[in-house]
Amino acid sequence: MFSRTLYPPRASSSRVLRLLLITLGVSAVAGCTITTLTPHETVKTPVAAINSASLDQYRDAVARRIVERNPSYVLQGKPQPMLRSLVVVSFTVDRYGHIVQSSVYRTNGDDEAESTALATLRRSAPLPEPPGKLLNGRGQLELFEDWLFNDNGKFQLRELASPQAETYD
Repeated sequence: MFSRTLYPPRASSSRVLRLLLITLGVSAVAGCTITTLTPHETVKTPVAAINSASLDQYRDAVARRIVERNPSYVLQGKPQPMLRSLVVVSFTVDRYGHIVQSSVYRTNGDDEAESTALATLRRSAPLPEPPGKLLNGRGQLELFEDWLFNDNGKFQLRELASPQAETYD
């Protein structure tokens, strides 16, 4: 008779891989804690989302003030299909709504439209007081607004503008 030496059975590579994955999984879970929300806890809206809504509301209030203070310059109805001019104005307001700085940020070079945009902004001061949470470290808020001019020199602000006409009547 011959004798056999008994060796432990050789583990298959798939079994070794399975055991390794199980060991890693157990190790990973052992270091984790699971936290559940209690019924009285709520998820808060991110500050950025609140500030965005507040900024939109403030921009709307500023546009309405400009229109209210400059009725003879405001275009009623739809802007024409090809605008005479688009003037983008950058301006900074302090916590009280005073305009600290204003300048033409972008334009097509129409000096009359640029002057009208800046003058109508100045005539609207003081603007509504901005929400405190929108102010920077200096207590100011920088904004941009677009003045859309028709050939007759009247404008609409992009914030409140009607859709442009598609054809000339």
